[in-house]
Amino acid sequence: MQIPGMVAWVLTAAFLLLTLPCVLRLVRLDYVRLGNGVRHIDLAGLLMTLAMVAMVSPVGAPVPVPGWQALFLLTAGWFLAGAVRGRTADGVCRRCDLHHALAAVAMLYMLTAMPHGGHGTWPTMVTGDVGGLAWPVVAVLAAAYFSFDGIQAGVRGLRARGRGTLPEGFGSRTLCRAVMGLGMGYMFVAAL
Repeated sequence: MQIPGMVAWVLTAAFLLLTLPCVLRLVRLDYVRLGNGVRHIDLAGLLMTLAMVAMVSPVGAPVPVPGWQALFLLTAGWFLAGAVRGRTADGVCRRCDLHHALAAVAMLYMLTAMPHGGHGTWPTMVTGDVGGLAWPVVAVLAAAYFSFDGIQAGVRGLRARGRGTLPEGFGSRTLCRAVMGLGMGYMFVAAL
């Protein structure tokens, strides 16, 4: 997959900007009142934005692929267990645990199915040193899911904003989910 240099810089900046609301939510929100489920979702959002920055950045690959794979395997397991247990994050999003489990599995898929360049570092997506993803049908399904979810999150956020009072952190969380969904959709399309 090759991402044009200018697009890579724009995506890197966008994903870097998304880390700010993730960190601010983690610092400012009252998770004793909101619950651990909300904290887990906010931590997963931060992990995903940092991983996307590392994936699209033209600068380099600071964390070896096995490190990212381990993080996303643990994240997928954590959120899958939460989805099975029926953990709730009231007022945050629908099916949050399942969505974050799918997102972690999608990142794990990109890491595992994509050929890697160099010494076990992140694939060089900007320079085009790697091929496409194995199992393109999975990439197409993932692109469709994350693009649809990103659009749906944006529409849901706009509708909720029009209704008035929003739960604490809802606006920034919805914005992050919309941008991340569209970004992941693009990454899967670019990998084909």
